[in-house]
Amino acid sequence: MQEYLEQLNDAQLAPVLQKDGAMIVIAGAGSGKTRVLTYRIAYLMSQGVDSFSILALTFTNKAAREMKKRISQIVGSSEAKNLWMGTFHSVFAKILRFEAERLGYPSNFTIYDTQDSQSVIRATIKEMQLDKDIYKYKQVYSRISSYKNSLITVKAYFANPELMEADAMAKMPRLGDIYKNYVDRCFKAGAMDFDDLLLKTNELLTRFPDVLAKYQNRFRYILVDEYQDTNHSQYLIVRALSDRFQNICVVGDDAQSIYAFRGANINNILNFQKDYEDVRVYRLEQNYRSTKNIVNAANSIIEKNKNRLDKVVWTANDEGNKIKVNRTMTDGDEGRFVASSIFETMMNHQLKYDDFAILYRTNAQSRAMEDALRKKDIPYRIYGGLSFYQRKEIKDVIAYLRLILNPKDEEALKRVINYPARGIGDTTLEKLIVAANHYNRPVFEVMQNLDKIDLKVNSGTKTKLQDFVTMIQSFQVLNQNYNAFEIAEHVTKKTGLLTELKKDGTPEGIARIENLEELLNGMRDFVEEQKELADATGALSEFLEDVALATDMDNDKGDDNKVALMTVHLAKGLEFPYVYIVGMEEDLFPSAMSMNTRAELEEERRLFYVAITRAEKQAFLTYAQTRYRWGKLIDAEPSRFIEEIDDSYLEYLTPITEHKYKPLIDSDIFDDIDKSKLRLRKPSAGTPPKGPTEAQLQKLRRLKPVTSSTDKNFSAEDANLSVGSMVEHVRFGIGKIVKIEGVGADTKAEINFENGGLKKLLLRFAKLSVIE
Repeated sequence: MQEYLEQLNDAQLAPVLQKDGAMIVIAGAGSGKTRVLTYRIAYLMSQGVDSFSILALTFTNKAAREMKKRISQIVGSSEAKNLWMGTFHSVFAKILRFEAERLGYPSNFTIYDTQDSQSVIRATIKEMQLDKDIYKYKQVYSRISSYKNSLITVKAYFANPELMEADAMAKMPRLGDIYKNYVDRCFKAGAMDFDDLLLKTNELLTRFPDVLAKYQNRFRYILVDEYQDTNHSQYLIVRALSDRFQNICVVGDDAQSIYAFRGANINNILNFQKDYEDVRVYRLEQNYRSTKNIVNAANSIIEKNKNRLDKVVWTANDEGNKIKVNRTMTDGDEGRFVASSIFETMMNHQLKYDDFAILYRTNAQSRAMEDALRKKDIPYRIYGGLSFYQRKEIKDVIAYLRLILNPKDEEALKRVINYPARGIGDTTLEKLIVAANHYNRPVFEVMQNLDKIDLKVNSGTKTKLQDFVTMIQSFQVLNQNYNAFEIAEHVTKKTGLLTELKKDGTPEGIARIENLEELLNGMRDFVEEQKELADATGALSEFLEDVALATDMDNDKGDDNKVALMTVHLAKGLEFPYVYIVGMEEDLFPSAMSMNTRAELEEERRLFYVAITRAEKQAFLTYAQTRYRWGKLIDAEPSRFIEEIDDSYLEYLTPITEHKYKPLIDSDIFDDIDKSKLRLRKPSAGTPPKGPTEAQLQKLRRLKPVTSSTDKNFSAEDANLSVGSMVEHVRFGIGKIVKIEGVGADTKAEINFENGGLKKLLLRFAKLSVIE
């Protein structure tokens, strides 16, 4: 047996050794599924399977790179280079480049990101003179995206009266027309959006049987990671490609299916055994990541879901600490608790900042966390914020580079035609767009033929337009002989972009120049990396495709020693020794928008399961009793998910409070009670008046109230307070006095509260009780 196979347990080894046929690996959290996928590919290659005939689909480029690196170490880098491995979008974009002309697209088509797509839709709505308050461009984009992922093309849309009626009922009867115009504009610009990469691949494989046969024969072995997150469009492509040989291996965990809002269909994994004959089912149930307490707590949550596959996740790891649950008064207090806890845990156990992660349901929750971390001087990084490639100065350079490859790209052209300023104003641009629509040609082509059309612009403007065309064409000539980095360096200087940025001497302006420098450094690294790949050259086209399909996680080098802040959705696939899951409140987690049906609630529960299972050693659940939402202070109650965890796996850092019912009726509608009409009755014999319980009495005996006083002769000694005294405060809880200063009415004490941190209180006003 090969040496690397000895690293696998029996459950992991079985799917690795099965060579042919359809198989599903149901892999629990932290059970080593990536290792199984990686070693299975290496084993297939060792059994004589040609590396060119293996297709491996992942959900992040980072995961693909890591897997390819591991495979290289086993079988050698020269063979590993030949593997088709990457995300659905990157692999299918590669296929579409080869076959684009079949669909009427240039092979160097542009890939529009979300911002580009929304910009086209916004312009379309404006040109159609529709009410932008009814046809909100982001909402329209989302709708069109869901249509494409469900394979509802423009033609299919207009053939479906129910869809048109639904949009009419939503007061958007022209949505179909916007969809058609959007698709036409993208086609004219030689551009595809993210959803097109899947939709057009389906079109290619459906309309051209010879193309389907070509790729079926090529990809004799197909492996799919995170199968539970595939949408309908991805599912159909995988079915089509695997149909001939049926050597398909899918790996996934139904308990971690959390992307329904993106179109992911959990039924793809639940029904896999019905799609193929003689499917072999393997289960990876041993968790190598987390402690017993975390694994068992996660099991006790997910078993509440009815719609799931059978598996029992277990671990041989240590028992570990219980999951700590903490309640605070406000979301600000919650942030302070988390920051203090991270600081103390780090100091006590000699840890690094990147051992910690703070997970939340919505991005808005990061503010309170950021404020608290900054005050403690704890460095942090937010994931899922503004991507590096979405910054203005970077998008400007990328737009020039896109134009070099695809001058039809209208969005890129509009962005840079007058930046840096070259005297081509909005009026001229509008005339160009009108002329382009009239002749049904791209704007750049209109600019190339100014002498043949009547554009009604003065000779000075005409010269400026021709100069711009000449500049782009000169870049295109250089692109034939230079790599991506060399072209980008030339473009930043020749266009005047660098000079423009240097004019701004503010800190923001300097940061933009640094970002531009970072882009060029990244391009240099990219060109070097491409030298290691079999069919790569480091050309501009390769770089732009890599950027278009990159995610925030793909750009993470993992070398920052910072606390990670992110939504639970982004945390999937990651792991941290210490995890804080904040905002565990009803209507926040689970989200108020995801509790209309059992299916939605079960997805929220799976999301919580993912959050808990990110933790290796310790998980914290925190919630606030009041929280600012939409600018208003609201009362909050603990999430039902906390109650769903078996109590034996929880440790409450603050006492459990009884749930208080909020009346639904305004009490002002009732008359006042006239107590004078009530007869006083003596308590009957044998029914003594209720008093405090023995437990309450014990607590009262331990507490000595410190009387609030405005007496100028107040002294700490008289109040029985000294350094080291344990006290209780109605708001901050229990704490220890670490310092007393001042005299009389100005006496102050520094108290280190367990939950509230270090506070300085004026003693004559502080409502403290001494704990003996």
